[in-house]
Amino acid sequence: MEAANQMGSAAHPSSTPPPVPGSACTGTLGRHLARRLVEIGVSDVFSVPGDFNLTLLDHLIAEPGLNVIGCCNELNAGYAADGYARSRGVGACVVTFTVGGLSVINAIAGAYSENLPLICIVGGPNSNDYGTNRILHHTIGLPDFSQELRCFQTVTCIQAVVNNLDDAHEQIDTAISTAMKESKPAYISISCNLPGIPHPTFARDPVPFLLAPNVSNQLGLEAAVEATAEFLNKAVKPVIVGGPKLRVAKAQEAFLELADAMESADAYIFVGPIFNDYSSVGYSLLIRKEKAIVVQPNRVTIGNGPSFGWVFMADFLSALAKKLKKNSTAMENYKRIFVPPGVPLKCEKDEPLRVNILFKHIQQMLSGDTAVISETGDSWFNCQKLRLPENCGYEFQMQYGSIGWSVGATLGYAQAARNKRVIACIGDGSFQVTAQEISTMIRSGQKSIIFLINNGGYTIEVEIHDGPYNVIKNWDYAGFVNAIHNGEGKCWTAKVRTEDELTEAIATATGEQKNSLCFIEVLVHKDDTSKELLEWGSRVSSANSRPPNPQ
Repeated sequence: MEAANQMGSAAHPSSTPPPVPGSACTGTLGRHLARRLVEIGVSDVFSVPGDFNLTLLDHLIAEPGLNVIGCCNELNAGYAADGYARSRGVGACVVTFTVGGLSVINAIAGAYSENLPLICIVGGPNSNDYGTNRILHHTIGLPDFSQELRCFQTVTCIQAVVNNLDDAHEQIDTAISTAMKESKPAYISISCNLPGIPHPTFARDPVPFLLAPNVSNQLGLEAAVEATAEFLNKAVKPVIVGGPKLRVAKAQEAFLELADAMESADAYIFVGPIFNDYSSVGYSLLIRKEKAIVVQPNRVTIGNGPSFGWVFMADFLSALAKKLKKNSTAMENYKRIFVPPGVPLKCEKDEPLRVNILFKHIQQMLSGDTAVISETGDSWFNCQKLRLPENCGYEFQMQYGSIGWSVGATLGYAQAARNKRVIACIGDGSFQVTAQEISTMIRSGQKSIIFLINNGGYTIEVEIHDGPYNVIKNWDYAGFVNAIHNGEGKCWTAKVRTEDELTEAIATATGEQKNSLCFIEVLVHKDDTSKELLEWGSRVSSANSRPPNPQ
């Protein structure tokens, strides 16, 4: 590590006089890439070393503004970059050629589905090997090096294969800019022999990174706002629904501004929705198109009528909020007839713990200084019922639904949001997929609280279609984390079976162990699931099992 730092600093322009015209230049591709990552907001890069990316990692380590975090495997590094991007606005991971790239690609696909700008950097073959008909290691044994590239073309918005220093500056800047503008992942492959070679295009500090802001077509914006306001002001009790594309449009504050103007469903306004079979509960969501306004990141469509392009979501929502007449009728009626849900009774002494009791206690833990990460499974439905205090973060992966995502995402989110304590709710089946990244959380000094819900299997799959494949080998999960801890770093574990044990564990995690990674294994009955999962599972099962249409 010391040798790597010395090598990196030798190539650092700030440690040497600026180059004089005609003199040997000292700027390198490795340093340029490192500076660009810092400029776009990346302070931590998640990596797995391999022989093709080692020199590049030296240069990233040498950058004072970057922290390189070694992960246990590439999939988890990708999930961590995903979680990081959810908090910071952009994430990055570095892996090696093909064996690393094809391992991380599932996480990159998930980031693509969730509209996250994520820079996936791969250390590639030596530039001299391209076009030579040679067979390299870490490949499938063919002289064609394009397999990895072709795989990434379907799950990234831009791909750059950097094997020529003359074009490297432009390729890197274009790839990063495109990822940021489109809010999608980018793939950058860099030949292993290029990061440290000085080149004239990197002779000076990079010009500060800048993306011109998207500006709405003013006439289109005004027309869209007028038509929408007219549509909604005729409605008696319109409903507003926020969707996952609010993040890609950076329109969260504008959405709240609009919601404050709409308190009351004979009309719907969907802001950034994704209508898939999961979010529509097996296509059972019945929305009449003529009564719906759909606001996407750069387009507004009103009922069966007009569609306005190049109208950006944040501009539209802010302008619309000023045009709407406040309508509190439905809210007043709701308050008149609302009966608060019954608070679950305290369990009897030594009664087995129930999931609804667990989430009653999780609710009490939430504040503006916390963030909730919900794993694919019943945690989706239990976490969605939580009432989030202002500024409390909330993340899940409904569109892609990759089990195990939350372990890496918790690592990345906690690394990006050091001012929040992450509370992660993870099922035992999902945890077994990516469990080893607990090691990186401990090594990075994180203080998340992980609730491992041990109910003996893949409960979400059971409710869709049961079979012996949904039963998993039970682990001593708390013991497993203790083994990973191995006395190094701050980590505390507990195993709870009753409400009293849960209460005591939470008190310890939020008290004397508040600066430790806290892992609480919660043992519950295998059939203890939310009613929402039961209904959702049956409808998704019905959608999955539809017979073929007659030809």
